[in-house]
Amino acid sequence: METIRGIVPPYLLRQVASLEDDRFATAAMAAQAALNERPLRPDVPRPRSRPSASVGEQPLRRRVHDAENGTDLPGRLVRDEGDPATDDVGADEAYDGFGSTDALFRSVYERSSMDDAGMPLLGTVHYGRAYDNAFWDGSQMVFGDGDGEIFGRFTASLSVIGHELTHGLIEFTAGLVYRGQSGALNESVADVFGALVEQHAAGQGADQASWLIGEGLFTDQVQGRALRSMSAPGTAYDDDVLGKDPQPGHMDDFVETTQDNGGVHLNSGIPNKAFHLVATALGGNAWDVAGRIWLDTLVGELSPRATFEQFAVATFTAARAHDAADVVREAWQAVGVWTSSTNPSSSFR
Repeated sequence: METIRGIVPPYLLRQVASLEDDRFATAAMAAQAALNERPLRPDVPRPRSRPSASVGEQPLRRRVHDAENGTDLPGRLVRDEGDPATDDVGADEAYDGFGSTDALFRSVYERSSMDDAGMPLLGTVHYGRAYDNAFWDGSQMVFGDGDGEIFGRFTASLSVIGHELTHGLIEFTAGLVYRGQSGALNESVADVFGALVEQHAAGQGADQASWLIGEGLFTDQVQGRALRSMSAPGTAYDDDVLGKDPQPGHMDDFVETTQDNGGVHLNSGIPNKAFHLVATALGGNAWDVAGRIWLDTLVGELSPRATFEQFAVATFTAARAHDAADVVREAWQAVGVWTSSTNPSSSFR
């Protein structure tokens, strides 16, 4: 059975739950466990080739619902495609975030929604009470409001919205298994496109971007900028209560663990750093070439159980079409996935 992909990693929720007043994180962890027992969307064919219909024939369709602090999904419909803004900031942030995510994939990659066949973008806001997470459940996005002490509302971060919707994209392309290195790649690819959605919406080049995932989610009471940093894994937060961001950025520090589905939120820092190195070395807009290479890798022949090394080979191969193979090779060497002497052109077929 698949696992709900939550933006807040379980190790951070456990740390929050260890506080004297632990009701918020405990509730989030209990809800996560209950959700993981619920079957996700049944397996359906996920063709990697482009459907016959053009992107223009598959218009954007967004629907935002309100759980009204309950847990029944999807909840009450509060904004459908084309409806005017509501008086609910969370619902409008979700609606606009869906639009920004669609704008990147549609205008840059000529892709119609996550399945490339016009799949509606569905979301539910105000899930649970003081729920400290946002997640993709296999068919839609779900947002908590946060507890107001450690986390604010999860609709406020565009990188979070882009990240979680990208989990849907991954299901319809490479289908990376959510465990071990393939699971860390799943999380990393979601971070990559979450960052690109935010950068595209802001018109930021690779050298201007923050490369932070979930920037602004923490309240002012927390010493931290975001959940993760792609440019410097392990530096996103350093708080007396929550501890220090534990993400590694190099294979020398790869974390062996049975928790978090084999460290999917931890070890994702390594491929995250590799993408950041590729994007900044190429310069300009990260979504143009670096993003295209990563998307081409997803829709190619990548194994659902790909290791970091296999993913690196696939990105290197995809990069040849963009005259960026050397840049990609150097990035994977810099994070220790390849050695300095690795020559993927001759070593891998």
